[in-house]
Amino acid sequence: VQLQASGGGLVQAGGSLRLSCAASGRTFSNDVMAWFRQAPEKEREFVAAISWSGGVTVYEDSVKGRFTISRDNARNTVYLQMNSLKPEDTAVYYCAVGRYGAIARQKYDYDYWGQGTQVTVSS
Repeated sequence: VQLQASGGGLVQAGGSLRLSCAASGRTFSNDVMAWFRQAPEKEREFVAAISWSGGVTVYEDSVKGRFTISRDNARNTVYLQMNSLKPEDTAVYYCAVGRYGAIARQKYDYDYWGQGTQVTVSS
C-alpha cells in the first residue's frame, strides 16, 4: 500500500495550491481519508478529513473557509485545495488513511501515511 502526495511548492501569501494524494495497492473508496501537516519542531496536526462518500468533511479551525478537501474514488485520490495561504500554513503535508469508519482528528486513528509534500508560504 502506497500513498503518493504531490502538489506542494513555494507560494506567496494569499496564493493557492492544490495537493493530491494518489493511493495504490488497494482501493480506499470505503475509507476515511485525511490531511495532516507538520511544521518544523512541532507536532503533526490534523488539517482536514473526508468520509468515504465525500459527504462529510471536517476541518481544523484555522483552515476553515480557506481549504477544501475532496476525493475521487474512481481515481483512488484525495485532494486538498488551499486558498488564501498564510505563512503559518508552511509545513510538510501528509495524507493518511483512516483506521476506523468514522472521521477522527488524532494521528493515531490513521493507518497508512504518504511521504509528505512541502508547502512553503512566503510573506
